[in-house]
Amino acid sequence: MSGPYVIRGSVSLPEAELHWRFSRSSGPGGQHVNTSDSQVELRFDLANTESLPPLWKGRALERLAGRLVDGAIVVRASEHRSQWRNRETAAVRLAALLAEATAPPPKPRTPTRIPRGINERRLREKKQRAETKRGRTGRDWS
Repeated sequence: MSGPYVIRGSVSLPEAELHWRFSRSSGPGGQHVNTSDSQVELRFDLANTESLPPLWKGRALERLAGRLVDGAIVVRASEHRSQWRNRETAAVRLAALLAEATAPPPKPRTPTRIPRGINERRLREKKQRAETKRGRTGRDWS
């Protein structure tokens, strides 16, 4: 998976704005692990990008403020043994993260009223239940 990574619609991230770094994965392994750089770190400079529309960029900067490191998003992947699959995983994660962060806010909920009949029925059933429980008092028993 190389080339521009589609975020949503026709907006995509160009390969030139993605910075890759590779290192050795942590954890147990055999001889292969000690020699291969399979962990992937993908860095995307969100603050200085020109590939996102200004509105989307503003939303993403606001929503991802806690994740940004010097204005850049950093995504790491080391689940797979191969560097290529980790690259794919990191790119997909970054695209999903940006798609979620740039999504428009949900429509505000319009409050609705409970119909009067439903409310009256609820109160009537409560009174019936209270009457049933009141009839269970043991003061008349001998």
